[in-house]
Amino acid sequence: MSASPDTLAKPSPAPPPDALDAGRLRIVPVRRTGQWAAAVVVLALLALAANSVVRNDAFQWGVVGDYFATTAVLRGLGLTLWLTALVMALGFALGTLLAIMRLSDNPVLRSVSWGYVWLFRSTPILVQLLFWFNIGALYPQILGVKTVNLLSPVAVAVIGLTLHEAAYAAEVVRGGILSVERGQIEAAQSLGLGRWRRLRRIVLPQAMRSIVPPAGNMLIGTLKGTSIVSIIAVQDLLYSVQLVYHRTYQVVPLLLVATLWYVVVTSLLSVGQYYLERHYGRGAR
Repeated sequence: MSASPDTLAKPSPAPPPDALDAGRLRIVPVRRTGQWAAAVVVLALLALAANSVVRNDAFQWGVVGDYFATTAVLRGLGLTLWLTALVMALGFALGTLLAIMRLSDNPVLRSVSWGYVWLFRSTPILVQLLFWFNIGALYPQILGVKTVNLLSPVAVAVIGLTLHEAAYAAEVVRGGILSVERGQIEAAQSLGLGRWRRLRRIVLPQAMRSIVPPAGNMLIGTLKGTSIVSIIAVQDLLYSVQLVYHRTYQVVPLLLVATLWYVVVTSLLSVGQYYLERHYGRGAR
């Protein structure tokens, strides 16, 4: 029995010539000649700059190596690190309190917090340090206590830097608290958690994701900003190298010693900030 013409298999249509050509096409990546040329130029300029720094005898790298780890420099570095850690701890403790006051329903607390932040952010830190250093001229006695020579230069540095740091820390913490979704707070309220427990267990852990990056920048800024206390004779890292080059007149190499130590410490702090951001950003990813 012969098959009908309708039941016979029909040959598939031949692909168009364009499709055959497309199958044989080779994918060629885009040539980025301009980008590679710019990269080569930048690398060449960096190499020339590095070569000029290394081979320039005016930098006196031998002197830098001689003074880099001397006792005086390390003592100044230790005071700088201690001052930075203390100011950051006290500044963020006071700043957190100011942020809570700013978010309070009490108009008096809100006004006091706003006024504090406005005042200390509006005046230069050097002016604030000089005011505290000359507190005896402003108030010779406070509660019957003579204020002349009452505060040492280190105490003045701690007070001035802490009050200045707290104003910025308050805004950082307030921004972090405001970044927490309102639903999280309402859920904690529905569980019967008190205000302080909500803040400690629910709000602040989630706010740290927004607090850590600017806080890390503030920490690095505070480390470098402590150099300003040399103006009131606090023997930090910068003041220590100044004492040396005032005696030896080797200004450039001693400034390089301080610069290299600042670079080393800020680099280590940047690495710590990176891992801290990863820790608090786990939920976001």
